[in-house]
Amino acid sequence: MSAYVVVDIDVTNPEGYKEYVKIAPATVTLYGGRYIARGGPNETLEGDWHAKRLVILEFPNSERAKAWLNSPEYAPARALRHKYAKTNMVVVEGA
Repeated sequence: MSAYVVVDIDVTNPEGYKEYVKIAPATVTLYGGRYIARGGPNETLEGDWHAKRLVILEFPNSERAKAWLNSPEYAPARALRHKYAKTNMVVVEGA
């Protein structure tokens, strides 16, 4: 069953974050993932959540999503994301 990683990213250093944007996609692909949405305009329809930069990734299952997140291939990109942005991330199984 597909799993979706939803990330709300508040970029604190746009110039530094550009390097993350360059290197992260290849690691997503390596773990069988793909981008569903990546930083496009978003609109709050209900509630108090005001997402900054919203990213949605699809993986074959939650195990692959977690393997990607904790992989040695993604580690350099993850370090850049932590350095240049604040993030909230969840994984949810598809229906």
